[in-house]
Amino acid sequence: MSVKTVDIAPTTDDNAPRTTKTVLLAAPRGFCAGVDRAILIVEESLKKFGAPVYVRHEIVHNRHVVNRLRGLGAVFVEELDECPDDRPVVFSAHGVPKSVPKAAEARDMTVLDATCPLVSKVHIEAERHYAKGHHIFMIGHTGHPEVIGTMGQLPEGAITLVETEDEARTIMPPNPDNLALVTQTTLSVDDTQGIIDILKGRFPTIALPYKEDICYATTNRQMAVKAIADECDLLLVIGSVTSSNSKRLVEVGDKGGADNAMLISSADSINWDMIEAADTIGLSAGASAPEYLTDGVLAALRSRYDITVKEVEVTKEKVIFRLPKLLRE
Repeated sequence: MSVKTVDIAPTTDDNAPRTTKTVLLAAPRGFCAGVDRAILIVEESLKKFGAPVYVRHEIVHNRHVVNRLRGLGAVFVEELDECPDDRPVVFSAHGVPKSVPKAAEARDMTVLDATCPLVSKVHIEAERHYAKGHHIFMIGHTGHPEVIGTMGQLPEGAITLVETEDEARTIMPPNPDNLALVTQTTLSVDDTQGIIDILKGRFPTIALPYKEDICYATTNRQMAVKAIADECDLLLVIGSVTSSNSKRLVEVGDKGGADNAMLISSADSINWDMIEAADTIGLSAGASAPEYLTDGVLAALRSRYDITVKEVEVTKEKVIFRLPKLLRE
């Protein structure tokens, strides 16, 4: 892994003297290909069909994104029952249980599926394991939409959720000799390895998940945070409190050596006392946080300090996911 550092000149004004701060800007950060695709699906659906377009669940876990799309004419609902038959409905990037598209088909609704292709891949793997007679363990977080969607691909009881290493040590499946394992894509290798090791030790024949099941964007953003964490007096991660991958970035920063690490939703939630006490500030953003929020934090810092920004890039991302056929026609 190579780390490229790009120096960006500090912004100054005539109100000298001002304290100087160094900002280490993690890259990659912010939107991933799956989030880009999901947002574009809503935007293009509004262009093609006009408003309103209904979206089942938040398209991604970020209120700034949701509020902007709401302003364009998207209507966000929690259940399909809240959608009229004659308007398009978009399924969120997190995926949905199989019962949801079946219900939409029964109502002859126009459906645009914004499920991240990496999540869809895990759905397919779970179905293949089930067809082979495996009982499936899923590493993930209770109540997360992706977990609900994946577990909802199969009959109730076919998948058992494992959240912690303690659960992995005690859980007893119905058929210990015929097991498979899948994971929530937004967890990192670090998040899952301990649980995998325990399950593998207890059940040596368990079919393990592919390394590629872990979202590339989750891995890359965590690598970037690790690259700067031990130099940071304070690490700021932009993201929603409902965003799993954003909260994990804060944890990675803590473990990686940052003196302090915290989640902020935007520049409006900056703790300026903590900024004042920090000489070197790390800055990253979860995969559902738009880049203008990062720009806003940098602008807020520049309004009070002379800052030198160093962008630390650990890899380049070139992944692009195609839009649904209905929007390409």
